[in-house]
Amino acid sequence: MPVPEGYRVEIVGGTIHMTPRRHTHWNITFRIAAAVAAKFGMERVFSDVRIDFPGHENGLNGFCPDVARLKASAKKDKKGHWRYQDVLFVAEVISQGTAANDYGPKRFAYAEAEVPLYVIADPYQGRCHVYTDPKQGDYDEPTRVDFGNAIDLTGTVVDLVLKTDDFPRD
Repeated sequence: MPVPEGYRVEIVGGTIHMTPRRHTHWNITFRIAAAVAAKFGMERVFSDVRIDFPGHENGLNGFCPDVARLKASAKKDKKGHWRYQDVLFVAEVISQGTAANDYGPKRFAYAEAEVPLYVIADPYQGRCHVYTDPKQGDYDEPTRVDFGNAIDLTGTVVDLVLKTDDFPRD
């Protein structure tokens, strides 16, 4: 399927979603990726790279996380794709048309995959939602941090303080 320049395509719950990339979205994505890469290097931190999460075997969940960090020991599968079992951290930046995916089906898929840390940055709310400790296909209630306040992720798999004071709002 041809994809127009500046758009991103994902399969979420078996439905194809094509969303335009906005400057606000890119700006937040870049800031999160840069913070994680500054701590761990670029080798296992990436953006918009396909990972097949649980449910993909039925054509349901081929995600391209806005930011992901893999274990140092991560290896690609036989098809040349990164394995969800090696994902330590995911951050998604909300797009207005697909916000329900990030708060719903993606959250459940990341929890089922046992991704230990999932952060949603929502420029419409001006807030981040931090999910940890996945159990039985979901996370507990998130910690909510308003833009402008630092997110203390020390003691997690990224072990850093993420500054949000420069995160733009929509």
